[in-house]
Amino acid sequence: MASHDKLMISVAGVRGVVGTSLTPAIALRFAAAFGSCAGRGRVVVGRDSRLSGPVIEQAVEAGLRSVGCGVVRIGVVPTPTVQLMTRMLRARGGIAITASHNPPQWNALKFVSARGLFLTRREGRAVIDRYGRGAISYADFAHLGPVVDLPGAVAAHVDAILRLPFLDLAAIRRRRFTVVTDTCHGAGGPIFGMLLRALGCRVVQLHPEPTGAFSRPIEPLARNLAELQRAVIRHHADVGFATDADVDRLSIVSERGRALGEEYSLALAADFMLSRRRGSAVTNLSTSRMIDEVAARRGGTVVRTPVGEANVVAGMKEHRAVIGGEGNGGIIIPALNHARDATAGIALILQSLAVDGRTISAIAADLPVYQMIKETIAVERPARLLAAVRRAFPGAVIDRRDGVKAELPGGWVHVRASGTEPIVRVIAEAATAAGARKLVNAVKGLR
Repeated sequence: MASHDKLMISVAGVRGVVGTSLTPAIALRFAAAFGSCAGRGRVVVGRDSRLSGPVIEQAVEAGLRSVGCGVVRIGVVPTPTVQLMTRMLRARGGIAITASHNPPQWNALKFVSARGLFLTRREGRAVIDRYGRGAISYADFAHLGPVVDLPGAVAAHVDAILRLPFLDLAAIRRRRFTVVTDTCHGAGGPIFGMLLRALGCRVVQLHPEPTGAFSRPIEPLARNLAELQRAVIRHHADVGFATDADVDRLSIVSERGRALGEEYSLALAADFMLSRRRGSAVTNLSTSRMIDEVAARRGGTVVRTPVGEANVVAGMKEHRAVIGGEGNGGIIIPALNHARDATAGIALILQSLAVDGRTISAIAADLPVYQMIKETIAVERPARLLAAVRRAFPGAVIDRRDGVKAELPGGWVHVRASGTEPIVRVIAEAATAAGARKLVNAVKGLR
């Protein structure tokens, strides 16, 4: 992704390139707008390890305190830790300072409600409106908000995971798994190590220090995990785990040193959870059909939503889902919190291995096989492309809830404008790579 000067503003938050589209002044004003909407009270603030994090954190802190909010600083932590601590502390809200999978020159503010969830569309629009109108409720000098440090947030998060009702800690510990992790100098090193040691694992950590000097492209895609794949083989590990900078996405490497691909994470999680309790799984329109077949095999159902964690969470709550998430490696375990959480996903996968007794390769081999292609294209007028997609696939079932998704007997293609980047995403899936490529090329030919 190229740097550019456009600030990306959505109901989920705001992100941009630090020093151009996202400046400390902008971060301060957005934090003040959020605090004005949240009302005076405590707001949890955490960040990933990006080099710009301390500067943006200070701006966010100033913005919140200027409107009378108390700031609870929890340091360099995963985004799901911010969400969990906001709910556990009964704070008025939270702000996670992270650009997630974006390159290091980016940063962002992700706004969290008092429920520990990303903002709804209505809540997000209220913040954007206040920012735009300058309707900031500044406090006078006697009522500026205080600030406190809470250094134990990661330990509290791990403790909450260890109390998940489906975990058999003794069974996992008996297996004495060897696990290799790659957290690429993001926020995941400390929490991954803490959880895995608590589960009795032999842990080999690649790049665990949260320095922000990212050791690979941040997205935990299979093509970015060559070092982890080699390390799994070298250490005769049972499994390898990778995540992104803010630890909400999980990718898995098998004991054979093969990156399974991020779509497998949710499918494996759903297979395990639905084997324990029949019910529904909720995911977005861009997630692999693997989960549909897994759910059918377990007697469950799948509900699809527009892309975005907030949309998936709303669907999970409505349908009282057993499991949910997104095909980018985001696993949501409602028994813990309605948030994508790579650390909790690790615990779930290790529990599955402990119960099943087979290798991760053998378990994954039981899943249906599909080929997915994900591409991005630059289009001057996305609306025109979407209209063309609707006409291009006669006989397809068209879903227009989020861009355009065309469902065909042999596969599907989903085209949508990104909410976080200045691009259009094209995702296609079919039984063969050639079939998926044909669908992607058909869309690209419409430009």
